[in-house]
Amino acid sequence: MNRICELLGIEYPIIQGGMAWVATAELAAAVSNAGGLGLIAAGGAPADVVREQIKKARTLTDKPFGVNVMLMSPFSDEVMEVVIEEKPAVVATGAGNPGKYMEMWKAAGIKVVPVVASVALAKMMEKAGADAVIAEGTEAGGHIGELTTMVLTPQVVDAVSIPVVSAGGYADSRGTKAAFALGADGIQVGTRFICSTECIAHENYKNAVLKAKDRDAVVTGRSTGAPVRALKNKLTKEYQRLEKEGASAEEIEELGVGGLRRAFQDGDIENGSLMAGQSAAMVHEIQPCAEIVKDYFKDVEF
Repeated sequence: MNRICELLGIEYPIIQGGMAWVATAELAAAVSNAGGLGLIAAGGAPADVVREQIKKARTLTDKPFGVNVMLMSPFSDEVMEVVIEEKPAVVATGAGNPGKYMEMWKAAGIKVVPVVASVALAKMMEKAGADAVIAEGTEAGGHIGELTTMVLTPQVVDAVSIPVVSAGGYADSRGTKAAFALGADGIQVGTRFICSTECIAHENYKNAVLKAKDRDAVVTGRSTGAPVRALKNKLTKEYQRLEKEGASAEEIEELGVGGLRRAFQDGDIENGSLMAGQSAAMVHEIQPCAEIVKDYFKDVEF
């Protein structure tokens, strides 16, 4: 049996990415019901909101699902406590090193699957007790590292003995086959799930992903040390202008405040942050999660 399916108790070795705002209880439950592992993104949300989302997901699915915790969040400590009390099947972590929380989660019987963008962090996570790692290449949307999926995945596979999930750039079953060829045990997908029927993102956001061309997913914020990939629009151009002029990190970060909400909730595709990966150019239709999950494993042996 596939190591990720066995570890997480799922039918297909696919994890839905923990996209802030986008990865709600509705989306996570739909992916879990489709046989993958859905994740609720805690993002920068306060702890009580995260608790509500976990409770809501439980009313929508009886399958395992997880919570993605962003370690840069100002509420991360409170969110950790909620996670321990509510005990979702899995915790995935992004934007940082979750080492200090690992013991508490393990004691609560929660599987821990951190996102890593380097070999060193993958090794560190294995040593700290992670059950698996998600090796995420720079093709992904949102906060990213430097290495591509193609070079990061096999290096992480060679460096650790725990299961490895590959992320960044996966749009269809050709990608799934490539991930397995690189030695991964499964894939994580974010961008294509934005264009799922069950995702509650604004229609304008979904349409922006559908219209994206090969070079539309651009990176901003490299100068701040926290690069982010999103579809180019007025906001990304403004970011680039500020960076070029040598603006301070505070000034650049200030520009992004509320950006995701503007895109996701208000449908403002010019001034909102349309976080999406390079695979956006390969997403062509809105489909139910069950169809998307099956499509990733068409003619794929695992």
